[in-house]
Amino acid sequence: MQLRQKAIVATILVMAICLTIASTLVHLLTESWWFAAVGFSNVFQTRISWQIVVWLATFVIYAAFLGINYGLALHLTRDRVFRFLEGNPLELFTNKIANYLALILIFLISLSAASSSAAHWETILKYLNATEFKLNEPIYARNIGFYVFRLPFYKDFQNWLIILLLAGLILASLIYVFKGTVGFDWRWKAMTIDRQWQKLLNNRIKTHLSLLFAAIALTIAVYFWLERYELLYSSRSVVWGAGYTDTHARLFAYWIMSIGSLLLSIILIVTIWSRRFLLSLYAVAIYLAVLVLVNGIYPALQQKFIVEPNELNKELPYIKYNLEYTRQAYNLDKINATDYPASAQLTLSQENQATIDNIRLWDYQPLLDTYRQIQEIRLYYQFNDVDVDRYTLDGNYRQIMLAARELSYEQVPQQAKTWVNQRLKYTHGYGLVMSPVNEVAADGLPILLIRNIPPVSQVDLQIQEPAIYYGEEKDRYIFTGTTTPEFDYPKGDENAFVYYQGTGGVPLSSFWRKLAYAYDLGSWKILISNYLSTGSSQTASTRIHYYRQIEERVRHVAPFLQYDHDPYIALIDGKLQWIIDAYTTSDRYPYSEVVSNKSTELITDQKINYIRNSVKVLVDAKNGTMQFFVVDPNDPVLQTYSKIFPDLFQANNTIPADIKAHFRYPLDLFNIQAQIYTAYHMSDPQVFYNREDLWRFANKMSESEREAIEPYYLIMRLPGQPKEEFVLILPFTPVNKDNMIAWMAARCDGDNYGNLVLYEFPKQELIYGPFQIEARINQNPEISQQLTLWSQEGSRVIRGDILVIPIDGALLYIEPIYLRAEQGQLPELKRVIVAYDKEIVMMPTLEQSLAAVFEREAILNPQSPSTLTNIDPRLIQSAWGVYNQAQSALRQGNWLEYGRYQEELEQILRQLNQKVE
Repeated sequence: MQLRQKAIVATILVMAICLTIASTLVHLLTESWWFAAVGFSNVFQTRISWQIVVWLATFVIYAAFLGINYGLALHLTRDRVFRFLEGNPLELFTNKIANYLALILIFLISLSAASSSAAHWETILKYLNATEFKLNEPIYARNIGFYVFRLPFYKDFQNWLIILLLAGLILASLIYVFKGTVGFDWRWKAMTIDRQWQKLLNNRIKTHLSLLFAAIALTIAVYFWLERYELLYSSRSVVWGAGYTDTHARLFAYWIMSIGSLLLSIILIVTIWSRRFLLSLYAVAIYLAVLVLVNGIYPALQQKFIVEPNELNKELPYIKYNLEYTRQAYNLDKINATDYPASAQLTLSQENQATIDNIRLWDYQPLLDTYRQIQEIRLYYQFNDVDVDRYTLDGNYRQIMLAARELSYEQVPQQAKTWVNQRLKYTHGYGLVMSPVNEVAADGLPILLIRNIPPVSQVDLQIQEPAIYYGEEKDRYIFTGTTTPEFDYPKGDENAFVYYQGTGGVPLSSFWRKLAYAYDLGSWKILISNYLSTGSSQTASTRIHYYRQIEERVRHVAPFLQYDHDPYIALIDGKLQWIIDAYTTSDRYPYSEVVSNKSTELITDQKINYIRNSVKVLVDAKNGTMQFFVVDPNDPVLQTYSKIFPDLFQANNTIPADIKAHFRYPLDLFNIQAQIYTAYHMSDPQVFYNREDLWRFANKMSESEREAIEPYYLIMRLPGQPKEEFVLILPFTPVNKDNMIAWMAARCDGDNYGNLVLYEFPKQELIYGPFQIEARINQNPEISQQLTLWSQEGSRVIRGDILVIPIDGALLYIEPIYLRAEQGQLPELKRVIVAYDKEIVMMPTLEQSLAAVFEREAILNPQSPSTLTNIDPRLIQSAWGVYNQAQSALRQGNWLEYGRYQEELEQILRQLNQKVE
């Protein structure tokens, strides 16, 4: 009978454990199928196998160590029961319960430690596959690779070990206390021992506890030894990294404490054979006193009385280290700095025509609003974002803006939100819309190069695979290859339907796969639905698609990379492809300034002080296939990951040219580098210490508030370069002023990809910054009056981003003006403001504004170079006269006359434009 009861209990326990781990096992099974379907089984196997090994090793070691200490404590106190059980009639029974509870506690501690340790699989693998950097740090002369790959492992292992020892000590101590072998009498200055058990404690129990304390002290010695290296990340000095006090006081303190901890460990072992039990207490007291003295008081005194009165002199070498290593960590040491004259001698020659033709007039938000109004077609389609890229269209290199038309199931009417529609019918978005950055139709709307459903193209770009199964929309799993067709796109009063012919998703090739996914996703409809076909082969079966949101998708394969917040769509060889910039990062680069995630939009929860854009990820919008292309093979962090996952990354020389043509310098990286460079452009340590030349991002006016300008892409011809190229630029101003002091460009094309160039303005000259130009625009009576009139007529005036366009040693400032009805969502581009030198004009088109500016420039400065020198001066005078008459009519509120003069001016400008061409 007793055996049967034990069998029943054992069966119940086994079933409970199986139910507990069933969901985990099923999820791991479906994960293995998903990784196999996307072609990264080896990545999954490497990660899971190491997680399992670390988990099992930690669980076994913790359980064994805690079990041995628990068993030893019970053995040494076997003649006693727990104090709270004394006198209990069910003493034997409750004693067993207490033992079971202790075993459960050991199990839970081991389980928690194992789960926590398994999360450190990456640290272990990076330690085993560490790559050397080509640089040593200056204090200990160790290679940077030691700090990035090895030190984190040592720190984690030390923490793992001390938690193990503390858990064993606490468990054993509780047994001894609760069994009454150790008592506390506050009438004495030290621990008192029950006289009856004094001899036992002095031999066995004292040995047990002393060994645990000694092991903990030894582990603390290792902690202080490792803390010496942590000084290189100190934030207590004037810069990030070890300062004078760190290297002269705290380093000494850590050596003393490391040696002291080692001596304490020896003393604790010696007390095992000594009858002087208080010796260990005296040693601990002295140890704590030394800790306070050398690790607390001594560094504080040195900082206050030695460093602070002579801070610059004492900290100067460490400032140099910080400047050098911060620049290296963020790749700022490779910036090519040069002078930019910012002359007022601009000529709109044919050499600069490509730059003029690619000036962006459409801001992201107004264009996104316009796309949504005129091209979403149906309520269930949605444009999530507008991207900027460049294409060669009909032989011309042009900057364009485009947006993917994704399907948003949340927009489907509530009555239609059935399981079949959600999972089988509404499965994908369709196509994209594309427009040039600088072209505007007569009604103020963008000119669409690709539009409508099915896509209609006005250029030599065709979309052969318009379906978007993978994108930026919220993830929801769907099924393709079912017995019912999917909705493809609206077709007049009807709908077009399609059966998926791609390779994405995981095949439901058997009943068991359907059962596994039904259990894993918590939906038994997957198992009982007649629409899902298992088929006799993978190609004939239904396929389940999940992890369809591209950021989540790539992160699921490579969670150790960080990803740019702005993926962008590209049309490559007729297919829609998503491009995501991936970064290798670290917070372990010595002497490098830290950037927190609060100051970036990186998808990360960690601080970083090292970053490289080493990988570009290509995700197919239809099939979800992922390709991780190496773009910086010299990055030691990426080299380490390549050793860990040899099948994950594709070499740089295997990237097809048509894909590489759409790589652009990433926004997040440029933002971080520019942010750091605002201080770290200063090379003189004394100037840096005094913060004499701090910069900031140039400011603009937004909704009557000041905010920093975001970097923007532009096709332009950089100074000294033979042709135009795609660049990412950002202007800088001094911290407390608005005049421009420099601008930075990141090159994106060909062999120049990734090169950073800084152009500095003459410091003795005033170069207007964007905020100052906007102030001048506000002070222009003609422009401000016009904007006010529009605002009073039931329209909302939207002032676009002001762009600084460097051209041929000079600067153009461009600001588009949009109008939108108060109750409408369709912004129209109505005016373009151009500022150059002392001239500011606002005209209906960029061409008219440029012509007006340079006509006036030619009249006011006849000696200045101009493209208008071969134009009849009478046309220029006539245009200037008509313009003045139009402005006079505007001030008088005579709109009829104003319109007539505008038409007349347009005719004159057309004649001027023809002569320029």
